[in-house]
Amino acid sequence: MAGLSLRCGDCGALLKSVDEAQEHAELTKHSNFSESTEAVLNLVCATCGKPCRSRTETDLHTKRTGHADFDDRTLEAAKPIELEAAPKADAASGESAGDESSQPEEMVVPEVDSDLLGQLESMGFPTARATRALHYSGNSSIEAAINWVAEHEDDPDIDQMPLVPNDKMTEANQPSLTPEEIKMKAQELRERARKKKEEEERKTEREKEKERIRIGKELLEAKRIEEENERKRILALRKAEKEEEKRAREKIRQKLEEDKAERRRKLGLPPEDPVSSKPSAAPEEQKKSFLPVKPATKAERMRDCLRSLKQHHKDEDAKVKRAFQTLLTYVGNAAKNPNEEKFRKIRLNNPTFQDRVGSLHGGVEFLELCGFEKLEDGEFLFLPRDKVDMAVLNSAGSELNSAIANPFFGVL
Repeated sequence: MAGLSLRCGDCGALLKSVDEAQEHAELTKHSNFSESTEAVLNLVCATCGKPCRSRTETDLHTKRTGHADFDDRTLEAAKPIELEAAPKADAASGESAGDESSQPEEMVVPEVDSDLLGQLESMGFPTARATRALHYSGNSSIEAAINWVAEHEDDPDIDQMPLVPNDKMTEANQPSLTPEEIKMKAQELRERARKKKEEEERKTEREKEKERIRIGKELLEAKRIEEENERKRILALRKAEKEEEKRAREKIRQKLEEDKAERRRKLGLPPEDPVSSKPSAAPEEQKKSFLPVKPATKAERMRDCLRSLKQHHKDEDAKVKRAFQTLLTYVGNAAKNPNEEKFRKIRLNNPTFQDRVGSLHGGVEFLELCGFEKLEDGEFLFLPRDKVDMAVLNSAGSELNSAIANPFFGVL
């Protein structure tokens, strides 16, 4: 069976004749062709007359223009390929000189409607692109040419002047558009370009918004982790304070037990049943099991200092309480404002200081335990910035609060 078309082995395109194969070879530089029994589709748009040679072209045309009706004229145009129509001369074939050989047909630029061409050029299209669009769109209308350009704008040869055999030139006699229609078409092209640009901008903005949301979530997660760590630190501090308070209460209880036993001895009463005092043995052993550390040792010294102050002024509860509150103010100001020198410097001969703290036994000693030092002239108590120990100041504040809140502090 004779072939109905020629297939390009390089790109797979189906060509209806040897002439088309030659034109395809000149435009694409492809040279691998073979006969095919598959007919070249000839689907013509019933609305605008645009010819389509594949289902892909019809789908693209429908997508671009909305035209969906096509006339299938494949069988009308299908006919066997006559390879002898354009035999190639072969110098090495050794054929006799008497054989006739056809000369290669002359390739010329196809004729297109000059008015349509001028209108496309006035819209900004290059001459080669406008000519190619008019030729391959059937030289029918401006709209068809513009649609062809939109569909083939990525073709590598879109700006090359088309060439066809001299006997295949098309005649362009379609009516041209009016100036108003030209303006409308140009406006339509500009509108398409504007919408495409706006869509790209919206897409970019959506990507930026997604990035902002992602960064926001990361910041929130980092903040949550930081707050969680801070909460754990506060819980650890509270637990340590409770342990310290528990040890203080246990020491008071032991002291009460010792004083009670001493009073029973002085009154000549028999000692209590050892079973009743047995529970105190476990806390005593627990107390001995703790390893002494520097903050706890200084806290004990602060507690003893405050106890000594209260015992030396046991009949002046109001004065003792005022002294404790004044010391708590000094310690609190230094802890809250370590960089402010005025909160780390106390004038010893200040009347208010002397009345509330300086004249009481143990008041100045407590401040020295907190880190305050007497200057060489003996006029000031000063806490150097590099010696501010927040742990010591916090421990001092805890001891003062305990002494103020505990009605039995220093009684024993």
